[in-house]
Amino acid sequence: MPATITILHTCFLLWSSFIQWTSSVPLKRADSCPGYKANNVQRSDSSLTADLTLAGTTCNIYGQDLQDLKFLAEWQTDSRLHIMVYDKDEQVYQVPEIVVPRPIGSISSNTSLLDVSIEEEPFSFTVTRKSNGEKIFNTKGSNLVFETQYWRLRTSLPNNPSLYGLGEHTDSLRLPTSNYVRTMWARDAGGVPENTNLYGTHPVYYEHRVDSGNSHGVLLLNSNGMDIKINNDNGQYLEYNVVGGIIDLYIMAGPSPFDVAREYSEITQKAAMMPYWGFGFHQCRFGYKSVAEVAEVVANYSKANIPLETMWTDIDYMDKYKVFTLGENFKLSDMRAFIDDLHKNDQHYIVMVDPAVAAQDYPAYNNGLDSEIFLKKSDGSIYKGKVWPGVTAFPDWFHSNVQDYWDKEFTTFFNADTGVDIDALWIDMNEPSNFCEYPCANPDAEEDGVAQVEIRDVDTQAISRAIVPQIAATPSKVRRAVPKSQVRQEGDGTKKGLPGRDLINPLYKIKNELGLLSNRTADTDLIHQGGWTEYDTHNLYGTMMSEASRKSMLKRRPDKRPMVITRSTFVGAGSYVGHWLGDNISAWDQYLTSIRHLLQFVSFFQVPMVGADVCGFLEATNEHLCARWTVLGAFYPFYRNHNVNDQPPQEAYRWESVAAAARKAIDIRYRLLDYIYTAMHKQTVDGTPMLAPLWMHYPSDSSTLPIETQFFYGDSLLISPVTEESSTSVSFYLPTDTWYDFATHKTVSGAGTKITYSNVSDSDIPILVRGGSVVPLRVKSAMTTKALRDQDFELYVAPDKDSNAQGTLYLDDGESLVQAGTSEITFSWDGETIKMAGTLGFETKVGVKSLTVLGDEPKTYELNEGLDRSWEHNVGNLKTL
Repeated sequence: MPATITILHTCFLLWSSFIQWTSSVPLKRADSCPGYKANNVQRSDSSLTADLTLAGTTCNIYGQDLQDLKFLAEWQTDSRLHIMVYDKDEQVYQVPEIVVPRPIGSISSNTSLLDVSIEEEPFSFTVTRKSNGEKIFNTKGSNLVFETQYWRLRTSLPNNPSLYGLGEHTDSLRLPTSNYVRTMWARDAGGVPENTNLYGTHPVYYEHRVDSGNSHGVLLLNSNGMDIKINNDNGQYLEYNVVGGIIDLYIMAGPSPFDVAREYSEITQKAAMMPYWGFGFHQCRFGYKSVAEVAEVVANYSKANIPLETMWTDIDYMDKYKVFTLGENFKLSDMRAFIDDLHKNDQHYIVMVDPAVAAQDYPAYNNGLDSEIFLKKSDGSIYKGKVWPGVTAFPDWFHSNVQDYWDKEFTTFFNADTGVDIDALWIDMNEPSNFCEYPCANPDAEEDGVAQVEIRDVDTQAISRAIVPQIAATPSKVRRAVPKSQVRQEGDGTKKGLPGRDLINPLYKIKNELGLLSNRTADTDLIHQGGWTEYDTHNLYGTMMSEASRKSMLKRRPDKRPMVITRSTFVGAGSYVGHWLGDNISAWDQYLTSIRHLLQFVSFFQVPMVGADVCGFLEATNEHLCARWTVLGAFYPFYRNHNVNDQPPQEAYRWESVAAAARKAIDIRYRLLDYIYTAMHKQTVDGTPMLAPLWMHYPSDSSTLPIETQFFYGDSLLISPVTEESSTSVSFYLPTDTWYDFATHKTVSGAGTKITYSNVSDSDIPILVRGGSVVPLRVKSAMTTKALRDQDFELYVAPDKDSNAQGTLYLDDGESLVQAGTSEITFSWDGETIKMAGTLGFETKVGVKSLTVLGDEPKTYELNEGLDRSWEHNVGNLKTL
């Protein structure tokens, strides 16, 4: 759901900005701080350690300087180096391993692609690539600052660097290099605006060096609020400014972009495989008034002959928006009958669950009270905010009872025999979002009528003139330190945070779009069970809810792959959930923005099951935009139409041109479903991204580095959508290679230049096949993915310049967590002979009917071969079709 913005909210933003102007400028600058001196430097076969001591008079710009630190570098694999700078007593917060398990490994530094060296005074460290000596992380020339509530670390960069990642954001795919700040603080970000922090936090970047042709990656495993600054004043650099935690870096050597992605997947753990049916077409809307209306939408899709795999219901199904309830227009008997009909037709059903539980006398809340799983204030009372149902409590995902509580709510409400028998789950509002403006002392009194007004539509200057003079004098009201009763004593080594910190209003102000860290979310001075503060773990909340929800879904169906789609994510989220890209706007620029937003998650963050709301969520779409977006969305891994309740409906059948676009796009998507399913399986096995920008495939071609409106779908298909509104043509870049048009099967010249496709209708999108590929696809589509699995295959053979081609096909039953048997098939072509081989453990009656060799004179041959044994054929002996 979009977080709604009121005039009061705008005033608060202006006030918090004013507070930043008046209180965030320190008396000293970080550049003048003394840094540290390294001593007791010890190098072993697999590690480098040192003690760090403050090298001069304390700086104390945003807190108190820590006198004694530790440095550790450990070579974990031949391509991964782990570096930590932490406090001697190990009190400073570290991301809990129960939330993000750490990769393990230890090798001799002699066998690594990377080396690390220390300069003792002032302390700095440098990571170099052994093969060419290039410095890929170098802190020399900028002193380390490490304080109780702030640390700064800077690495120098080459001029005009090519940097990617550092999400979640909707900024350019290749990051700006001058005066750029990327803020990490999860927030409810309606409209997914550029240049602000959004729902998730992934502090990892990929860098490609044009001169050497090498790529590497750097992850900062830290969940505190931070600003990552990229600038070129007095040299190009990237600088971390963080309000807590330790310096915990994982440096990945590559050297190719895909190597970096695969290395990163070892840290995040491999992505979760999704069910086959999850790749079908989904429909949702906030605003369906009854189960009868939902059923009518399903029927209308059938009448329009548009395949609909899964129907979703937003919070409308709840009783006054309370989780684990049904409203009067969604009676249990009607819901069960509707879901039974879906299942009989081999379709599926999904609903939303929010984290906030209505603080009312009903089972979900009462059970939470009995289990004591809600976040509490320092006086022991339940912390309350305000979300869709009104006053709410928030589960503490660190609590020892919370998983059992969540499991029981799921097994009761979503019971297959007596409840709402959902097939997958949708999670929203889990930043966590809170409609209440800080300090939210009385959530009951918060305004109920919240109009969806964008800030740009408000006269903010007039408001500023009216309120800033009145409120600027009282900033101290928002400063609160953690109570002494809730802090640990010095030297206990718990890694849960230093005592005495101001957990509400730290001196360093990150560029949180909503101002204070606690605004419109849970208060950051709340203490979780176990002693972790919300200040340190805020960015973990959504991911922890996601993992708990996946476990609860497994409890319901232990033998089935769970599909959970979440909004807020952190490092490693893809190992158990997928992500939809939030509450976007029905606008042409966001149609394009969705591509770079999508590629972040699939290509860089290892969260492959991702997609934007097709046709847009907020505001009214239009026929042309919806048609184009429906076609583009067919190449997202997660494909769903979804819009808001106060705008005209936008189901694909509402306009004939959109219906035609949907039928054509879904036909292509479904025929290619096994191809992309195979690509996702590969990502879950070795981390190779199933979608990728051009530069990852062609890193030596500098023209590909900024391209963000084209992308590879799998490793063989290049998607180049129309990029200008109301246009029927598109010019796009083709690297020097061999290319074929997917629709005509004919050769397309690609020589490192742009080409233009004209007369591209609203139902079309240019798809090119890269030479060297064998693409398996179903002979025809179907109305459901279950029926699709009964269709035979055909092969598109796209020879490279040497007349060779290769492709793969992964087959399994599409839903079991543990497979009885799988097939991993390789198709190869040498210019004359087509071969099939591999491990063939999945029993199937479908086979390969034909192959088409693409080219200036494409030819199709009859095969009629099975997928249960190896075979090969010289095409000279095959019948031409």
